[in-house]
Amino acid sequence: MGISVDIVHDGLAEQARPLVDQLIADKVASKLAAQDPTLWGPDAEPESSIRLSWTTLHESSRPLVGEIEALSAELAGEGIDRIVLAGMGGSSLAPEVITATAGVPLVVLDTTDPGQVADALAGDLTRTAIVVSSKSGGTVETDSHRRIFEKAFTEAGIDAKSRIIVVTDPGSPLQKLAEDAGYRKVFTADPHVGGRYSALTAFGLVPAGLAGADINTLLNDAAAAFELVSRDDENNPALWLGAAWGAAHAQGAEKVILADTGSGVKGFPDWAEQLIAESTGKQGTGLLPVAVENADAPGFVTAGTDATPIAIGPDVDAAFMSTAGELGGLFLLWEFATAIAGRLIGINPFDQPDVEAAKVAARSLLDKPVGGDEAAPALTVGSIEVHESGEWLPATATTLADVLNAFLAAAPDHGYVAVQAYLDRLDDASAAVLRPAVARASRLQTTFGWGPRFLHSTGQYHKGGHQNGVFLQITGAVEQDLDVPDRPYTLGVLQHAQALGDGSVLADHGRPVLRLHLTDRAAGLVELAKAVQEVKR
Repeated sequence: MGISVDIVHDGLAEQARPLVDQLIADKVASKLAAQDPTLWGPDAEPESSIRLSWTTLHESSRPLVGEIEALSAELAGEGIDRIVLAGMGGSSLAPEVITATAGVPLVVLDTTDPGQVADALAGDLTRTAIVVSSKSGGTVETDSHRRIFEKAFTEAGIDAKSRIIVVTDPGSPLQKLAEDAGYRKVFTADPHVGGRYSALTAFGLVPAGLAGADINTLLNDAAAAFELVSRDDENNPALWLGAAWGAAHAQGAEKVILADTGSGVKGFPDWAEQLIAESTGKQGTGLLPVAVENADAPGFVTAGTDATPIAIGPDVDAAFMSTAGELGGLFLLWEFATAIAGRLIGINPFDQPDVEAAKVAARSLLDKPVGGDEAAPALTVGSIEVHESGEWLPATATTLADVLNAFLAAAPDHGYVAVQAYLDRLDDASAAVLRPAVARASRLQTTFGWGPRFLHSTGQYHKGGHQNGVFLQITGAVEQDLDVPDRPYTLGVLQHAQALGDGSVLADHGRPVLRLHLTDRAAGLVELAKAVQEVKR
């Protein structure tokens, strides 16, 4: 089938045309394919010079195929056929899309929720291997998962080191730890690829290949796409996609709404969300990706002048453009388009200057007991404790609907709402219905993210992009916590610290933050959903 981009909105196509012509004249596609670090200006050059190896991964990642197949055969011969992936952001999003699209099982741990981690531990450990994946080698969530699983294997009478596979950058602390501990296999990825561009590196291919996905075909599809996206002519779909985003942003459409319309690719908007948000959301500008449920979802069909609806799959009436193709090709198409859009918007698409702030704030809270210096709730309604930052909550608010009305009123025109659920993505899955519900109630573009997963995705945009968001955090009581071996905190404490840490950073940016703590998760989610229906705007 190949990859394609179709801009069906006549006005957007007309605005993109001169940008495409200029990109062709400047030979941007071929220079990007050749890894020219000068494309984003002198300030970006030091970073871009060490972040462009992703353009040729369809070639450089080929040796991995045989290594992964050999390890997979070894594991199968030992009766190990259940793969757990411990990884955050770029270490988990691409493998999840690859395996879901291929229809093969992969247990993804990109959470600090004790219940969700306990569910993964409850699987048959005699059939389980865990891939511990961290570019830096120091990701706190992933390190916690490694410690927990290593202890669980040992307590089950299983040689833990034979079940742990590591993916990391060369020279990282995790590589040294793994080699010293004698873990089964260490894969080192290309260090000249940033996390969000790493789908076709060991970070994407190792867990997906071990789970049973056909990674050779994935690379073949990327190689075919490279022939198109590296060309300096008007038939290059990446030039049109990047130019359309750049043109729309210049006209005030600072959000891109992503809906799958039958592409056959499962979960692609979640992967694209990190790519676009982290690459463009900085210096007070950029594109906010909003992943929605389908092409009939609120926000997509009601997109205003601040948003561009994009179909991933066949064209639909509400979309301004659509993209299509096999997954390996789509990875490369969207990566090229994002880098091109960064040039047009005027930012460096390879740094993430605002990501670390939330991590620092969370670490500062880890040694403190939960609630130790936490302010009392401003209000308690049923199973929900209300905490607010930003002094937007009136003293007259007595119901949850009152609180939500005041919170949404604090959002500026053409702003957005970010719903951030620090809950169990499996057992508390009903929280996801809040995205369309809040979008309808607020009449604003609304994102939804599971915490702390989104911190490694849209978290950069929230702090570095357009400062017009309001943030609804949802935390929940922990019924049964999990200790993190040899660490002075539990998973529940870590999860709570991550929510409070990010909330404090957002408040320091002057953004309204509403945290709703569910003392009973199931009851609280029902009460919250009902209150959203009562909001009047």
